[in-house]
Amino acid sequence: MIIRKETIADIEAINEVTMAAFRTHPISNHTEQFIINALRAADALTISLVAEIDGRIVGHIAFSPVTISDGSTGWYGLGPVSVFPEYQKQGIGKSLISEGLSLLKKVNGQGCALVGDPNYYKRFGFQNFPELVHEGVPQEVFLALPFTGKTPQGIVVFHEGFLANG
Repeated sequence: MIIRKETIADIEAINEVTMAAFRTHPISNHTEQFIINALRAADALTISLVAEIDGRIVGHIAFSPVTISDGSTGWYGLGPVSVFPEYQKQGIGKSLISEGLSLLKKVNGQGCALVGDPNYYKRFGFQNFPELVHEGVPQEVFLALPFTGKTPQGIVVFHEGFLANG
């Protein structure tokens, strides 16, 4: 498996893996591919990685800037992360997440936030911080990972690309 930055030639494959990964997801609005394309169009894909096996893209992850009401800077949102269903539970998502977090640290990122399953993301160090909220999302599924030990306090807002729906 190769983890690498996306290229223009990967866009269609990224759409395919994203749609397939979220097709049966119970809390998906099935807009994830539109979100990625909107982030790309807004030049807000800070990191966009693909996982490739035998020349086929089987996974993708996106990181984009977030704003925090206390004025903290250098924070990013993780997501969407997608792996073809037939390739799930083989460590591909884990590899994409680990590589993406490592790259965020290299660009002096201060932390990362996401909406997701706490049981999955806690293995990467993500946790719930009551002083950090994402409005409209149950607090227990809004998780953050400070890279510096300093946790912001306030409301986190993901890039407007997350509102894309078509």
